[in-house]
Amino acid sequence: MLANKTALITGSTSGIGLGIAKALARQGANIVLNGFGDADGPQAEIRALGAKVAYHGADMSKPSEIEAMMNFAADSFGQVDILVNNAGIQHVARIEAFPIDKWDAILAINLSSAFHATRLALPAMRKANWGRIINVASVHGLVASAEKSAYVAAKHGVVGLTKVTALENATTGVTCNAICPGWVLTPLVQKQVDAKASANGVSNEEAKKLLLGEKEPSMQFTTPEELGELAVFFCSPAGANVRGVAWNMDGGWVAQ
Repeated sequence: MLANKTALITGSTSGIGLGIAKALARQGANIVLNGFGDADGPQAEIRALGAKVAYHGADMSKPSEIEAMMNFAADSFGQVDILVNNAGIQHVARIEAFPIDKWDAILAINLSSAFHATRLALPAMRKANWGRIINVASVHGLVASAEKSAYVAAKHGVVGLTKVTALENATTGVTCNAICPGWVLTPLVQKQVDAKASANGVSNEEAKKLLLGEKEPSMQFTTPEELGELAVFFCSPAGANVRGVAWNMDGGWVAQ
């Protein structure tokens, strides 16, 4: 379905981003990965699916590096047809104790990076009259949790950016939508599981149940594979008039 299309997914060397990259690769898209840590393993996983893949290690807090990444993607495969803004970091603390540098970093990586990548991708998408911008927000783009002020603010901002991007391109073939996962067992969430296990003196499995029980009625983690299939839907002909939605995959979290 996505043969000859190029998808750039930020923060895609693991977790949600890699899950989305693999789902798009299965549909024939060329893939540009981005992120920290091991890049060779994820690239090999994409190649094993029969897709072409490239990697750029842009620091998503730096606009100049985001621009270099976008140029790299265009040089590698042609224009970016599908942009998935997924890069994100987390820090947990009460507002009065929240480190200023952590606030600035979370807003830069979780929100501003999506703006910069979007503004750079849009001209070519509009010229081609086809493009898909998928912002990985969070259930925390729709509701809040204590001690996550920067993350919640950034993710609410991502949902707002999604709506504006969709409206500004509503009469074109360019769509923009947000995916809002609940708990996904990524390295980011595993840290919270580990902290809960330590604080409560329980096993990792018990800590997972405690974490899910606080928020997610299904008592199941959403998987990167499920999120990847939603991204594929947004890119399909059936998703052509889905514009500006914040689609939560959260096991009933927001339904409460």
